[in-house]
Amino acid sequence: MNALPEKNHEIPVALALGGNLGDVEAAFRFALQELAAHGVTHLCMARVIRTAPVDCAPGTPDFLNSAAIGCWRGSAAALLALTQRIEVAAGRPAEHGRNVSRVLDIDLILFGDRCIATPLLTIPHPAARRRRFVLEPLAEIAPDWVFPDSRESVADAWRRLG
Repeated sequence: MNALPEKNHEIPVALALGGNLGDVEAAFRFALQELAAHGVTHLCMARVIRTAPVDCAPGTPDFLNSAAIGCWRGSAAALLALTQRIEVAAGRPAEHGRNVSRVLDIDLILFGDRCIATPLLTIPHPAARRRRFVLEPLAEIAPDWVFPDSRESVADAWRRLG
């Protein structure tokens, strides 16, 4: 079961939001405004949680994390491109390393009930079910959404990490 129904070719999408530089909550608000302005409808964001950095250099500040769900009429690749443009507009360098501090990170976690594997994009996000900072907020707003490759719900994945 998806968190949002597919109607008129709108595809339910789940995004993870994170950041640890500057006013991260303002960056999250900016991201949601930009997503809505560029065609993501029915947006709902989970509460913001504070988490310790994972696989980052010692001394890296804590992250703020959340999740958002909405509906999108375009392709997964187009949504990925949109999220990357939003990250850059929020102040994240277009070229950046992995596991580094950032003002805004947006990851595409789920795209309807689809499994996608391209050189640029894998959905479901391959690390989502191992990351508390993704599952905790996502379980708050979409507990019954099922990972299409495993048939495990978001809530069950969150409980498993418990």
